[in-house]
Amino acid sequence: MKAIHDPRHVLSQGLAAIRTQFAVPGAFPPEVVAAAERAATRAPAEHADWTGRAFVTLDPISSTDLDQAFAIETSGADLLLHYAIADVAWFVEDGDAVDREAWHRGETLYLPDGKAGLYPPVLAERAASLLPDGNRPAVVFTVRVDPQGEARLDGVVRAIVHSRAKLGYGSVRDADLPAGFPELARRVRAAETRRGAARVDPPQQEVVPLDGGRFALAWRPMRKSEQDNAALSLACNLAVAKALLAHDTGLFRVMAGPDNAAVARLRQSASALSLDWPAAMDLKAFERTLRPQDPRHAAFMLAIRRAGSGAGYAPWQAGTLPWHAAIAAPYVHATAPLRRLADRYVIRAALALGNGQPVPDAVSSAFQRLPEVMARADAVAARVERAVVDLAETVMLHGREGERFAAVVTDAEGSSARVHLQGLPIVARARIVDPQPGQQVMLQLERSDPERRTLSFTAT
Repeated sequence: MKAIHDPRHVLSQGLAAIRTQFAVPGAFPPEVVAAAERAATRAPAEHADWTGRAFVTLDPISSTDLDQAFAIETSGADLLLHYAIADVAWFVEDGDAVDREAWHRGETLYLPDGKAGLYPPVLAERAASLLPDGNRPAVVFTVRVDPQGEARLDGVVRAIVHSRAKLGYGSVRDADLPAGFPELARRVRAAETRRGAARVDPPQQEVVPLDGGRFALAWRPMRKSEQDNAALSLACNLAVAKALLAHDTGLFRVMAGPDNAAVARLRQSASALSLDWPAAMDLKAFERTLRPQDPRHAAFMLAIRRAGSGAGYAPWQAGTLPWHAAIAAPYVHATAPLRRLADRYVIRAALALGNGQPVPDAVSSAFQRLPEVMARADAVAARVERAVVDLAETVMLHGREGERFAAVVTDAEGSSARVHLQGLPIVARARIVDPQPGQQVMLQLERSDPERRTLSFTAT
C-alpha cells in the first residue's frame, strides 16, 4: 500500500468530477426515499421462523449492505449450506418508485468517498440488510454439497433469520466460523478443478480510504477468507442455475473463453515473461498453477483477463446451453440482490419454482430486459473504477515529473505498451519501440495530470 499525499485535496475534487462525468447517481429522489421508508415498515408475513439457526455474515468489515448470511450442517457425507439472501423483493414491488429507480441505476457503484446505492439506505443498510442487530426477512437456499463438491438445490424458503455475528475478511478467525466452512470451500474448489474451471483472480488496483480524509493506492489480492466465502456463493449460484435450467427459465451469467488466436498470443506472453507453460498443457490447467503474489504471474493473469470477451447476461433460450467459460458450467447471479438488480429476479424465479409455483410473468418479462440494463450498469461501474484508479495514480506521481522508474511490460499492441511500475501499485501506458511482454524497461515520467487523469512516460 502506498499513501497518497494530497494536501490540496485534489483527489476529493477529482472524485467529484468523476461523479459528474459518469452521471453517478446522487441522493435518491424524495418520492423514492418516502416509498422506501414505507416499505421498510412492512412486517414479514410469509416467512418461516429460522431464528434458531446460527447464521453469520462474512464481508469487508466496513460493509453495512449485507446480502448473505450462512449456516452449515452435515447430512451424512454431505454438507448442507443454508444460504440466507436478503429478501429485497419483500420490500420492493414491481413498478413502485423504489423499483423504477433501481431499474435506472442497475447496480451499486462504489467510490472511495462513498457508494451510490442501488436501493435507499433505509432498505439496503437497515431493514433488508442481514445485520446482526435483529430479525430479518430472507430467502434461504438450502444447497447440498456432496463429497465431490457437486452442489444441488434442496429447498428454497422465505424465512426470518437472525445473524449471530458480522465477521470481517481481515479479522475473522477459524473459531468464528461454522464447523464445515473450510471443508465446504475445499469441496467446491475441488469440483472447480475437475470441471476445468479457471476463474482468474489477479490482484486488483484499488483506492483505499484512510483516516482523516486521506487515501492510499494498493494492490488488493484476495484473502483466503474471501476466497472461501466466494466458494459458498459459487455453490449456491451453480445450484440455482441447475434448478432454473431444469424448468427452462432463468437469467444466466455467460462468458466465452479466449479463442485460438488469443491463446496463441497468451503463449507468446508467457514465453516473454519466462513462464514455463508446457506445450501439452491447456490454458485452464496452466492458470491453476499461477500465483498472484509473483509479479510475473500477476502480469500474465491480467493478460488472461483481457484476452476473454467479457461476461454478460442472457435469458434462457431453447436449444442453447448458457455457458460461463471461467466457471465451466451454467451460472447465475442470485446472491447479491442489494447490489445487483438482476439477482432480485433470479431469486424470485427460484423461490417460485422451489415451491411448486410458476415463475411470475413480471419475472419472465424482466429476464428479457435485464441483459441490456445490466450491461449498461456494468460498463459504467468499470469506467468509474478505472477513472478512480487513474486519478489516484496521477495524484500519487504529481510533482515527480522527470524521475525515472523501472517497469515491466505486461502486454503490448504495436508501440503502445501497458506497463507495471515496479514497487508501486501503478499500471500505465507508454510508447516503447517493439515492446515485448515481460520486458524490463526504464521510463521517465514526463507529465502527471490529475485533472485529466493521465500519465505520460517515455522510454529511456
